[in-house]
Amino acid sequence: MRNIKLTIEYDGKEFNGWQKQPNKLNIQGNLERVISDITKEDIELIGSGRTDAGVHALGQVANFKTNSNIPIEKFAIAINSRLKKSIVVKKAEEVPERFHSRYNCKKKTYRYVINNSETGSAIYRNLEYNFKIPLDIVKMQEAAKYFVGEHDFSGFKASGTSSKSSIRTIYSAKVEKNGERINIELTGNGFLYNMVRIIAGTLLEVGLGKIKPEEITEIIESKDRQRAGKTLPPQGLYLVEVDYGK
Repeated sequence: MRNIKLTIEYDGKEFNGWQKQPNKLNIQGNLERVISDITKEDIELIGSGRTDAGVHALGQVANFKTNSNIPIEKFAIAINSRLKKSIVVKKAEEVPERFHSRYNCKKKTYRYVINNSETGSAIYRNLEYNFKIPLDIVKMQEAAKYFVGEHDFSGFKASGTSSKSSIRTIYSAKVEKNGERINIELTGNGFLYNMVRIIAGTLLEVGLGKIKPEEITEIIESKDRQRAGKTLPPQGLYLVEVDYGK
């Protein structure tokens, strides 16, 4: 039995998220169907985690077990030839049988992209969130530092979160301006439901002057969802990388 690890990129705008579900277009189901067709086996694809409807990925990771003898260098080519153009397998590699894309994950990096221009973009409208009012990037950068470390992020999760614990560790939180775009990038050991989009919404409020950077610690400690910012729309969010290192 071989264990195959896939690194996957997708444009999430036409999908109802990663997770397989009946009668709804999803990424996991599309991939499973294509791989099953290629291998002539019933394939179960295990993802590193779910992404919501409209959310994108530059480096989602998934794995599956197979008895197929297709050469590893041919797997990505074979899968991509049958997939929708909005999903691409960037890499396929054979890994030890015990590898599990979800349980072995050590870190994830997400990026939220805000187009901070008056007009927004016609071409990239489904790939970023357009917010027309100018934001104070320096205050947002200052505020981001307060998210780093181990915290109880109860105030930064959506209702319906199934996680038993709301304690997560953020290793890095960066806010960078690139032309008219502001990129918010977070690396952590895991994220609660909508946590990145709520943190991004909170930093947006800081950029507007509605929340002071130093108030972030107090908001985290309050565990009160009402004190954090709004949940920003899904199209600005990207799963950038899943890290399996030590």
